Amino acid sequence: MAHDIALPIIAEGSGNAFVPYRQLITQLPAALSAQISQAIQLLRWQTDTQFCSRCASPVVHATADERAMVCPVCRLRQYPRVQPCVITAITRPNPQTGEMQILLAHHHRHGEQKRPLMYGLIAGFVEVGESLEHAVVREVAEEVNISLSDIRYVSSQPWPFPSNLMLGFRASYAAGDIVIQEDELSHADFFDLSNLPKIPFKGSIAYELIAQVAHEQGIVL
Repeated sequence: MAHDIALPIIAEGSGNAFVPYRQLITQLPAALSAQISQAIQLLRWQTDTQFCSRCASPVVHATADERAMVCPVCRLRQYPRVQPCVITAITRPNPQTGEMQILLAHHHRHGEQKRPLMYGLIAGFVEVGESLEHAVVREVAEEVNISLSDIRYVSSQPWPFPSNLMLGFRASYAAGDIVIQEDELSHADFFDLSNLPKIPFKGSIAYELIAQVAHEQGIVL
């Protein structure tokens, strides 16, 4: 296995091939998957951080025990950036049957041609000066126009696309009719847990949040 940033050239006929991380994550133990995620993020950071963001001088590596790039001119230290991103599993009882439902949305980035369409959870980046809980409320309001109650943190997952820390939440639907943000989503709705569309792959935090909700209702994905 190799990553295209670490090894941009592979000798022809060697029998080696690049394997996308999204394929590997479904097959690897969690600890190994986390190590690969970290390696991808550090390699990309080293590739992207070659000049000082203050004075534009070429930077050098800090000491071996410190992950930092140092400017030899102005001494600015640049560390790997982590971008917090909230992702939320929103639930409600089906208004007709009482069965538990979960809000899922199809994002344009997942493509419109490949069927069945993949549906995921509402997610988005945390803005400067914003709490995680406020980010959950804002992203959900922006993307599907509903309000929430009982917002609670569940777990997190480092995600190397590009260098995110996914922060998983759960929340209950409070009020509002779904109105999608059309430049982000093509469709969103509440789905019965017994009749889910295609969802993100096992190993992703989106899958784990959905599976947790389903498990509480006696449903194994």
